Amino acid sequence: MIAFVVSDMTTARCASAVTKAVKAVDRLARVQVDLSTGTVEIEPGKASARLLSDAIRQAGYSPVAA
Repeated sequence: MIAFVVSDMTTARCASAVTKAVKAVDRLARVQVDLSTGTVEIEPGKASARLLSDAIRQAGYSPVAA
């Protein structure tokens, strides 16, 4: 399990964008978003934490390892 705190993810639209970004680099990943805490938990299929973090950053958000 890889977890990030994404404090600038505040709406359902943000959560959807983050999920899409993760799925774009790892379509087998399971993504769980908790907007109340700003956390994203990812069970990756093949992608590394760095690749997933970069994908979230490319979507316009600021992931920090949790």
